[in-house]
Amino acid sequence: MKRTLILETPQHVGEEVVLQGWVHRRRNMGKLIFIDLRDASGVCQVVFLPNHTEVLTAAAALGGEYVVSIVGKVNARPPKQVNADMPTGTVEIEALSLEILNTSATTPFEIEDEFKGEVNEELRLKYRYLDLRRARMQRNIRLRSAYVQKVREYLFAKGFTEIETPLLTKATPEGSRDFLVPSRKYPGKFYALPQSPQQYKQLLVGAGFEKYFQLARCLRDEDLRADRGYEHTQLDIEMAFVDYNEVLDLVEGMVIEVVEALGYTIQQKPFPRLTYQEAMAKHGADKFDLRSEEDKANGVLAFAWVVEFPFFEKTDDGKWTFTHNPFSMPKPEHLDWLMNGTNIEQIVTQQYDLVCNGHETGGGSIRAHKPEILKATYKVMGYSEAEIQDSIGHMLEAFTFGQPPHGGIGMGIERMLMNLTNEAFLREVQAFPMTTQGHTAVMNAPSAIEPEQLNELGIKPQA
Repeated sequence: MKRTLILETPQHVGEEVVLQGWVHRRRNMGKLIFIDLRDASGVCQVVFLPNHTEVLTAAAALGGEYVVSIVGKVNARPPKQVNADMPTGTVEIEALSLEILNTSATTPFEIEDEFKGEVNEELRLKYRYLDLRRARMQRNIRLRSAYVQKVREYLFAKGFTEIETPLLTKATPEGSRDFLVPSRKYPGKFYALPQSPQQYKQLLVGAGFEKYFQLARCLRDEDLRADRGYEHTQLDIEMAFVDYNEVLDLVEGMVIEVVEALGYTIQQKPFPRLTYQEAMAKHGADKFDLRSEEDKANGVLAFAWVVEFPFFEKTDDGKWTFTHNPFSMPKPEHLDWLMNGTNIEQIVTQQYDLVCNGHETGGGSIRAHKPEILKATYKVMGYSEAEIQDSIGHMLEAFTFGQPPHGGIGMGIERMLMNLTNEAFLREVQAFPMTTQGHTAVMNAPSAIEPEQLNELGIKPQA
């Protein structure tokens, strides 16, 4: 017989089935033994009866998280015994044979949807493969997959092409510290892991891929917090020949279609649009929560756009730096100010952020597509001619070969999933996240490297 998924058992009343999975719970009643059997589809109750003596005896050896294969008969439960809390609660499996496929050591915490007592973060992530067996984590990770699938379907239907960009690249000025990778072939030189595919996606639209996207892995060496990690996945979108309203309309349409298809309610459509100045005056922040208490209780999603950000802000040493992205285009009426380096504090950029339930969920801009405009931005920030060429010379040259007007957005997958699941921590929507101390899940990293490896890379071991 072929294996039957547990969720399908109510369709097989009166039939024999093969079930395979984990022992979720075990209850020895003396003459009877009950187990809750779990697979990827759900949980069902299996009973070992005295009239199957050999099977009942074998069941006495079962422990939690044992992996088993059971041949059983699907029996309908009497109406008074139906468990309405379980999708399989209308049936019970009468075990006819039992094979133990693998045993399990005692787990460091119970595999329950909600923990009984406190389980610290380090322990959960050390044994993440056990933590992921819990129903809550299964729901979150499967929801992430469903969200990504629907995003892809929407963008493919709109004529987008999915393209991957390199993980080994050049350090770029995008707001955070880079993770650096030493080169063995070129001692003393380094690759950088991408903070985002910002420059590559702009080059791709210039290459004629007018509608690009990817699910990009992004790495940033920045301080960790509840909704920020060293690694995240970003839905990266870029389009040629668009203005910022067209970008906002496309993304808004995608978000509405995807999250409603997943069963969620959106508070207001179309999404409210506030300028940065309006957001600060009304909410005191550019990330705000528009939900009522009733909305929060009902899992409603409140999206809003924040637009027209200041292009520059002062650093601690009095120099100018970008507020969001140096590749942005100023508002048309402020372009002359940028080109002439005047009224810097008044220049507003065509930058936009998508806010949901108090979190920044995405951000993007219309980009500078002419070399002189991008170069002017770096001059405002105090870059010398040589520094400009070293940092973005390749972009300036690319823009001399007919770069089209373009714009796009990056949207954090984890941030969106936190909104959908109402989780407070990024780690609850990632399969193998890092701890808040920057340690990897399961594997012990960062870790020391053997001196021989360091020598190959031209790096001296620490004394």
